[in-house]
Amino acid sequence: METYADWLTAQPESTRHWLAGQAFQGRAGQFALLPDAQGRYDRVLAVIAGDTPYAIAHLPKLLPKGHYHRCADSTAALSADNLLLGWGLGAYRFERYLAKTEPALLHAENQSAQAESVLAASLDVRDWINTPTEHMGPDELEQATRDIGQRFGAAVSCIQGDALLQQNFPTIHAVGRASHRAPRLIRLDWGDDAHPHVVLCGKGVCFDTGGLDIKPADGMRNMKKDMGGAAHALALARLLMQNQVPVRLTLLIAAVENAIAGNAFRPGDVIVTRQGLSVEIDNTDAEGRLVLADALTLAGELKPDLIMDFATLTGAARIALGPDLPVLFSNNAQAARDYLAAGETEHDPLWQLPLWQPYLTYLKSNVADLANAGPSKMAGCMTAALFLQRFVPAGTAWTHVDVYSWNDSERPGKPAGGEAQGLRAAFRFLQEKYDHRHSTAS
Repeated sequence: METYADWLTAQPESTRHWLAGQAFQGRAGQFALLPDAQGRYDRVLAVIAGDTPYAIAHLPKLLPKGHYHRCADSTAALSADNLLLGWGLGAYRFERYLAKTEPALLHAENQSAQAESVLAASLDVRDWINTPTEHMGPDELEQATRDIGQRFGAAVSCIQGDALLQQNFPTIHAVGRASHRAPRLIRLDWGDDAHPHVVLCGKGVCFDTGGLDIKPADGMRNMKKDMGGAAHALALARLLMQNQVPVRLTLLIAAVENAIAGNAFRPGDVIVTRQGLSVEIDNTDAEGRLVLADALTLAGELKPDLIMDFATLTGAARIALGPDLPVLFSNNAQAARDYLAAGETEHDPLWQLPLWQPYLTYLKSNVADLANAGPSKMAGCMTAALFLQRFVPAGTAWTHVDVYSWNDSERPGKPAGGEAQGLRAAFRFLQEKYDHRHSTAS
């Protein structure tokens, strides 16, 4: 890769004077518009550090609107795939309720079809999360799953309302029954039965008031994002199908609204789960683990090779690692190592925390097998993960990602609002595990 100093030496005197007049230092992330002989801008000089999407993501919203191409003499060590991804992530704007704008457009070349699919899936996650619950409730989440299933030839089914009780999904029903929109378990199946079976589970709480343990206003403000886990699971399913990864895929989304009404579930209630474990409700705002409990139980009944779940589960995860690092838990050391390595490769990192079994005492109940929460504020994301683990069969490889799914502020490539976090990592992990066309493993 040519350095800025080397490049500058080879430029005409007029270019060197132009850049000097702007005090251009050639630091990573800087850019300058370069004029032609008539004084019209015809090129952009951008200093890129590293082959990562975020090296280029600041440009789309800073450059004048227009059409841009990568120069044939560009020396930046930025792959065509990362150029496409970085530009697309940086140009994103949620415009469903706004006047449309014309961004700076990149005419990419030589990028892979896979990179295009990853960008599209990442933007889907953003759109789904950014859409208010009025237009992205359980019905719309089901429809989004059906649309993607139809596109890729998958079978999609749904159990909703009181049928959840008849088919033994009591926790999903309990959490969602107070809403005017019926709770449901959405299922997608795709792939060859001869291939390894992977089950993806997503927390689809389309809005979370906290239930009778109601959230304060600031805690409820962005709860349209509480279906972020489902958004990640659905986007990952799309990537696996679109790129023909040789797995037998099952997607399970527990889609509910945690609302308040006369029939809302209460603190102190005891629910006997699908698995048969009784759970005392300590806090109705610890609802995500409840809907996942029945979904994970069904996942285990399918006897898959791997279960992966995604959930905007705890504020404790954000306190521990901040908004940018999803927390990874796993009962399988090799799967965890491979997942983390995939995140590093994709510049889409996660961080692992332990399933520390002694902390199960924080979920002790005097009237049931366990409680869904407890009085201690210690290790909140770990106790939530331990709760979920109780519904995963021993010996079945399982990963759980506690993901924020949100950017609190505007940054290059990470606009304020819904965000896909760990999606590229999860896709690469599965590709390298099951698709030998792309495997880098020895």
